[in-house]
Amino acid sequence: MRQVVLDTETTGLEWSEGHNIIEIGCVEMQRRKLTGNNYHQYIKPDREVDAEAISVHGITNEYLADKPAFREVMGAFIEYIRGAELIIHNAAFDVGFLDAEFERNGIDVRIRDICTVTDSLLLARKKHPGQKNNLDALCKRYGIDNSHRELHGALLDSEILADVYLGLTGGQTSLLLADDGDEQGGDGTREIKRVGAHALELSVLKASDEELGAHEKFLDLLDKKSDGALWRQ
Repeated sequence: MRQVVLDTETTGLEWSEGHNIIEIGCVEMQRRKLTGNNYHQYIKPDREVDAEAISVHGITNEYLADKPAFREVMGAFIEYIRGAELIIHNAAFDVGFLDAEFERNGIDVRIRDICTVTDSLLLARKKHPGQKNNLDALCKRYGIDNSHRELHGALLDSEILADVYLGLTGGQTSLLLADDGDEQGGDGTREIKRVGAHALELSVLKASDEELGAHEKFLDLLDKKSDGALWRQ
């Protein structure tokens, strides 16, 4: 399934008090890899941004003055997310705001009508009960570099959350892979490039007859030294 990692920034904390979305950031994953097909939009709200919110995300009223209204961008946004599995940290917050914006603008659509939703915060709480499970804490736990995150931002937080989600669900934990192998920079560090579409098709290497025979001999040895090899049960 196509996965879209989503985050929003808002004028305040409560959609029920008339607060608006001012930024939407999404990154797309296919087969647990970033595709580069992202969605990012700043939005002019119907009210001023609270000072407390500005201190969190740094998005000012002056910056948003020339941005489009939600009604102008919601069609393209709906088509972008339609049919995807949305991965959201604390999904109730973002889904509540999005549904409120749809209703406020006369659109008879709700997020769960067109998408499935996975709350990565609930996943983290289940996997790490009794611990801090905000993005910063999860980045530290999974060794994800978020040192460039001085303020919250919807697109940046979506990119970070994508890495966190992969760590939470096991398997691939780095979104950036080389197209043709890692390239080493002049300072000895590795420069990682985004994976190309051709790299998504992985070759399967099968054991040779000689290797299979050696494996069977090893299992015979395990049978003698135990109650039976698990691989043969």
